[in-house]
Amino acid sequence: MELVLPRNYARKVWRAVVEFELLEDGDRVLVGFSGGKDSSFLLYAMRVLQKVAPFRFELGAIHVDLGFEKPSDVPLLEDYCRQLNVPLIVRKSQIADIALRRSRNNPCSSCAYFRRAVVNETAAFHGYNKVAYAHHHDDAVETFLMSQLYSGKIQTFLPKSYLDKTDITVIRPLVYLREAEIKEFIETLSYVPMPSPCPVQGKTYRHKVKDLIGSLTRENPFVYTNLAAAVRADAVADLWPPAASREEMREKHQRIMRPAAGDGSPHGE
Repeated sequence: MELVLPRNYARKVWRAVVEFELLEDGDRVLVGFSGGKDSSFLLYAMRVLQKVAPFRFELGAIHVDLGFEKPSDVPLLEDYCRQLNVPLIVRKSQIADIALRRSRNNPCSSCAYFRRAVVNETAAFHGYNKVAYAHHHDDAVETFLMSQLYSGKIQTFLPKSYLDKTDITVIRPLVYLREAEIKEFIETLSYVPMPSPCPVQGKTYRHKVKDLIGSLTRENPFVYTNLAAAVRADAVADLWPPAASREEMREKHQRIMRPAAGDGSPHGE
């Protein structure tokens, strides 16, 4: 396989690498490889970076078979990694059963939590100091809105985060690429991404938020742009103060509703 990354793609990946300091000399990076379009592109892009970077880093891939009724197409994944000359680790699990048993309507958070645990544990065991995930710009914006709608929090994932429990640094080199760009590039390759075996694919909260953002953006093209701008820490403007505790409310009530006698208030007589 000839490894070529178009200039506009390479520029966005390198921007993320440099701005967020995702890679450095001597890194050993394990790429989370589901077999889908996003992780397939990430593995390809990281292999290109490995060839042209002015510093050296090692690269590996891990696929976690989640244990769905339809098993992962491991030969397909192995062939793709062989073409890229990237070693592949395959870990089998029963994560799907656990996640679906916890919540059949929305098992995504449990599934992601246990999958990350397997990846981080494997990375630490094999001496990788960084784990790379294929979250792109759309994922960041969707997560930002999902957090507000379903968790009451203003947050999204970070391009780089350190996990002190495992001494692993998580990096997301695709945060400046749009999902449509990744899909367009993958269609130029001979590799056909493995379809998701998840039975709730397309029915999750994320899919609902994706549709919502798409619908609003079609009405007003600035909706997506504004959401993207809002993920930055310097976008925070006026927000309410934190909710007062019971003790704080009691003190405020005493101070405001029961002013001291003789202060001129009609209630102080």
